[in-house]
Amino acid sequence: MIPGTAEYDVDVTIDQREVDDLLAVTPADVSAADELTFAKNVFVPLTTACRYTCTYCTYFDAPGEASLLSPEEVRDVVRRGADAGCTEALFTFGDDPDDRYTRIHDQLEEWGHDSIHSYLREVCELALDEGLLPHSNPGDQTREQMAQVADVNASMGVMLETTADVDAHAGPRRKSPGQRLHTIRTAGELGVPFTTGVLVGIGEDWDDRAESLLAIRDLHERYGHVQEVIVQNVVPNERSSFEQPSVETMRRVVAMARHALPEDVSVQVPPNLSPTRELLDCGVDDLGGVSPVTDDHINPEYKWPALRELEDIADEAGVPLAERLPVYERYLPEEMGGEADGNEWIPATVRRAIEADDEAGARYRNVLST
Repeated sequence: MIPGTAEYDVDVTIDQREVDDLLAVTPADVSAADELTFAKNVFVPLTTACRYTCTYCTYFDAPGEASLLSPEEVRDVVRRGADAGCTEALFTFGDDPDDRYTRIHDQLEEWGHDSIHSYLREVCELALDEGLLPHSNPGDQTREQMAQVADVNASMGVMLETTADVDAHAGPRRKSPGQRLHTIRTAGELGVPFTTGVLVGIGEDWDDRAESLLAIRDLHERYGHVQEVIVQNVVPNERSSFEQPSVETMRRVVAMARHALPEDVSVQVPPNLSPTRELLDCGVDDLGGVSPVTDDHINPEYKWPALRELEDIADEAGVPLAERLPVYERYLPEEMGGEADGNEWIPATVRRAIEADDEAGARYRNVLST
């Protein structure tokens, strides 16, 4: 049984025969995609404080050193993104930082908020007003927390990372695979287009990698809400001594992801962290959100590639490169140029933003038209 699933009442049971079958998959068993996509975004880290103490992550602030971006600072970032032609505001912060950090809690209270999720709603509305579609990645969420912000997000996400109970998640506030799966399930129940993924090289074994991909598939088959799965290798940083997985390891995991997941679920690798060119023939079809304005604040030592480099990657693979919105077209209704039957996936706030007769609406529709 996956750790934590009983505690969070998540019914995900993986047959060992399915694991064994997936472990037999190699890059030769999958095909390269006929197109690569990416989103143009700005990275908005509301805070790098987190209740967890995972040993590979830079989202850790010592007590007394945590800070929170103000609405004015957020507005400045998203305005620069809109001016640069971006469509997505990627909001990140550590899991429930106000639960652990008095300084964050007190600052939120001063600004009239009872939680980081209440504040997230405010800045998502701010981003929509400034011409960007929010995609929030706030870590584990309860149903109430996600429902509080779902209607002001084009999509949301959380990395599953692994179904294994690894030492990298150790500490007094241990990250639980069951809680992660609960968050992914909650997104499905609420009809939120969702991004998740696996993190390779944090102490999991090959069975764990297969099991993680199959768990994601299981939840997607129930709800149809997983729009993309990131296959991300761990990288060394100021807090991490984990060795970056080999190219051969990443090729195999990417191929397993492509084989395990339905065709309409994109397989993404982050081009600033991965040996991207050597993974494309393993089924990668998306390069994630790339910013012309902001750093990757989770991995600040690893710069985003410029658009020209993405074009070179696609040219080398012999496929076109297309920009996309943070919500995939299959979740948009047909009358908006999408593939969905009805409006069950897209909140009214996001629909109005895309259909608006203004510069931002025109920018969104231009991406859809290409």
